[in-house]
Amino acid sequence: MWNYALPSNMNFPAPISALAFLAAGGGVALAVLGIAIFCFARKLKLALLLLKLTGAAAIVYFGVLLGFSLASHATTLAAGQEKYFCEIDCHLAYSVVSVKTEAETQNVEYLITLRTRFDPNTISSRRPRDYPLIPSPRTVLLLDNRGNAYPLRSVSGTSLMTCLIPGQSYTTQLDFQLPAHAAGVKLLVATTPAWADRVLIGDENSWLHKKTYLRL
Repeated sequence: MWNYALPSNMNFPAPISALAFLAAGGGVALAVLGIAIFCFARKLKLALLLLKLTGAAAIVYFGVLLGFSLASHATTLAAGQEKYFCEIDCHLAYSVVSVKTEAETQNVEYLITLRTRFDPNTISSRRPRDYPLIPSPRTVLLLDNRGNAYPLRSVSGTSLMTCLIPGQSYTTQLDFQLPAHAAGVKLLVATTPAWADRVLIGDENSWLHKKTYLRL
């Protein structure tokens, strides 16, 4: 489970974040239905009251969302240190195993070996040990100290979408090409953002939230 000291894609407990999002979505749907019913019944005062309560709840939710985003800070983990991904439970951990560079005329090729591991210590005793987990789609980028982002040129080895069972791990080779002047290079492995991630409290894909990077 999530804890504050765990280097991860969250700075807020993932189960609570998911429940808050579902509650907010359900609350808005019920509020819209209630407002429509009150308007149809010509009870405009009740409709207006419900609208105000919904607006107040939305302000609280987005206030907490932005609060955790603004309280976050960009973190670059030490070489070999794992970044966990919490999607309710924090099962999967990613780390850089090795880095090779090859100088070209005006560019430098980075060959990075990334390990994906299913931490067996993150599962409950009731979970079957042979039950596989399919990773969510990942976005992988290299960034330099100026904030420039460089996409993957190619991928080889085991796909990052390969499922794992507890205790299992695999490696993937990532190939990037950067200009020779790029400095302070670090690797970002992140969940490919969907619209819901933008409004999940504490998620690094949420509005204004800082990222957790892997040092090369």
